[in-house]
Amino acid sequence: MMNKNTLQYMVGGLLYMPAMQDNIAEKIQGDMIPCLTSIALCLEDAIQDNAVAEAEEKLSQTLNKLRLFYKSGKGPLLFVRVRNPEHMEHISTFLGEAEDLLTGYILPKFDVSNGDAYAEVIKEINEGREQPLYVMPVLESGMIADLRTRAQALGKVKEIIDGIREYVLNVRVGGNDFSNLYGLRRPVDATVYSAGVVRDILVDILNVFARDYVVSGPVWEYFEDKKGNAWSEGLRHELELDRINGFIGKTAIHPSQLPYIYESLRVSRTDYEDARQLLRWDVDKLGVVKSVDGSRMNEVKTHRKWAERIKILGDIYGIKNEVREKCGYGTGRVHSGAYITGC
Repeated sequence: MMNKNTLQYMVGGLLYMPAMQDNIAEKIQGDMIPCLTSIALCLEDAIQDNAVAEAEEKLSQTLNKLRLFYKSGKGPLLFVRVRNPEHMEHISTFLGEAEDLLTGYILPKFDVSNGDAYAEVIKEINEGREQPLYVMPVLESGMIADLRTRAQALGKVKEIIDGIREYVLNVRVGGNDFSNLYGLRRPVDATVYSAGVVRDILVDILNVFARDYVVSGPVWEYFEDKKGNAWSEGLRHELELDRINGFIGKTAIHPSQLPYIYESLRVSRTDYEDARQLLRWDVDKLGVVKSVDGSRMNEVKTHRKWAERIKILGDIYGIKNEVREKCGYGTGRVHSGAYITGC
């Protein structure tokens, strides 16, 4: 059973796919998407209201097609994005044994209005389970965006999430949803941090949650096309700002984004060696020492949390500028038969 402290970092680039899509199982079994670490099988925004029942049937078919494949020890982490607490309870029953292939559920528009209801369903679903089904709440609603209600809403949401902490794998944010509230859309040559009103919301979410949870970055809406490399340069820039601000991983809407997200999660050799140095600290009196390459100071009391994170990321995603095998399903067990991919 994978330790949650490690598993929470293995979500990486979460690729959204409409649950209606016919060839999801074939793409997973054929290892057709490089650097694929996790998938969100979406039953919410990606599906029209009148097509939900059909999408649920397709989801069930997809999971049943994958059952033997996952038993053989391969495949990315699988999550289902539900619509609301009642829908989550319905899907859990509807999927039956196929639910065991899931790592968990994505909870959209999680806030004070539905958090307690979600929490009750989460506890109910996990009652008696040996391996937990995790959840990833998405913070994206108006009460969190509005400065007049933000602090109180975030505080209450934090209390709700803390009450189900053992089941919370990531906290996610809806960058496009926040932008939409203000009629904004970032161009390809600007990042989400360029929109001050959205940046402030994201920073406040990090302030409240990043000390206790992995918080994943907002979606980048541009992807591979015939107009050049502006989309990938913009993505790289935003990923760097994500990292500096404390986001880990990112929501992806197109497979071409995944290698860039994966690469952003790799760590430098200097950071990795410094992290190892800090974590095996055995000096009785000194609390500081030069870094491995002699370029900075490492302090055991103030850098330990950073070191723990860097060590885990390095072990999962590897070291920057060092050759690794081509992206593909690896050999490290993650959860419920799912395996992390290597890039």
